[in-house]
Amino acid sequence: MKQKQTRRQRNTHRNNKMPTISDVARRAGVSPMTVSRVINGESNVRASTREVVNTAIEELGYTPNRAARSLAGANQINIGLLYSNPSAAYLSEFLVGGLEQAGRHNVQLSVEKCDVELDAEEVAYRLVSRGMEGILLPPPLSDSPQVLDALESSDTPAVAIASGQLQKKNVSAVSIDDYRAAHAMTRHLISLGHQRIGFIVGDTNQVASERRLSGYRDALHEAGLPAPEELVAPGLFTYRSGLDAAEQLLGLETIPTAIFASNDDMAAATVAVAHRYGLDVPGDLSVCGFDDTALATTIWPELTTIHQPIIEMSRAAVDLLIKKIRARRAGTKDECRHLLLDFTLVRRQSDAPPRRRPPITVMKTSGEKQTSKS
Repeated sequence: MKQKQTRRQRNTHRNNKMPTISDVARRAGVSPMTVSRVINGESNVRASTREVVNTAIEELGYTPNRAARSLAGANQINIGLLYSNPSAAYLSEFLVGGLEQAGRHNVQLSVEKCDVELDAEEVAYRLVSRGMEGILLPPPLSDSPQVLDALESSDTPAVAIASGQLQKKNVSAVSIDDYRAAHAMTRHLISLGHQRIGFIVGDTNQVASERRLSGYRDALHEAGLPAPEELVAPGLFTYRSGLDAAEQLLGLETIPTAIFASNDDMAAATVAVAHRYGLDVPGDLSVCGFDDTALATTIWPELTTIHQPIIEMSRAAVDLLIKKIRARRAGTKDECRHLLLDFTLVRRQSDAPPRRRPPITVMKTSGEKQTSKS
């Protein structure tokens, strides 16, 4: 009777979806980390707990990737890259750096996508259960408390890129000084003669967004310029959010003479909206971005932007992770470190001094926005 029930349960579950490590944990009444330890044959699990977990695995028909796990004890190092980045341009550069560096060290790099709002913690546990000895976390997951807590509880080394969450004991980090970079770009626009400078904020769940906003505001304050809240528009580091933010800033009674966006995607969207309004970039409106991804040089005019060395950051993150894993295998301790790489302000064709004439306003007529130039 019990055997028939087990098969029925297994078949029913498989008809819906493949069971996950979290499903096993819920069935057994333990944490996903405990399930991972049982799967990997670790000794620090009580016999009674191990039996409950194995029973849940059997009942659900959960099948761990044993081939991948067996590599963990072999010579080759296996690391995972967990991503959920809205900017394809940023992610592509990060992948190039990570894959190149992993190849140089004969390291197996597994890439896994997840939704930061829905299943980030589950995917992190899944990578660990598959034998990943360390995890790379590009933004926004580098600032996800759920993912960082999951990796800390599993005692899994991680390297966070462009992160402010540096208090975790197993997390190293690679970043630039976002505050100084945003401050430098704002000072650059001020030096051109701009006094009314709009700013598009990135995703507020990422520490870098707050730091870039602070750099912008402090630069204006130091120059004795006003920083009204109407000149700060919300964004999410996506092109779509950049369109909305640009509409908001260019819909003001008196529009800014320059807009500084927190990444190139949103800056490119701002250029598109400006063109739609009949504004010349940079004659009527200077637009600057952040990151210096491939997108910065594929639009017209090419973007003035902050060069964030994404490929180099990815390579450095792989090196930090490999060093920590090798130290663990050797039974030695490798302290977590925070590497701060240099940024560069790259000037191209999207910025210029403001024209010496009355401010440009956007007037609304019959539901449409038209540009009025004096």
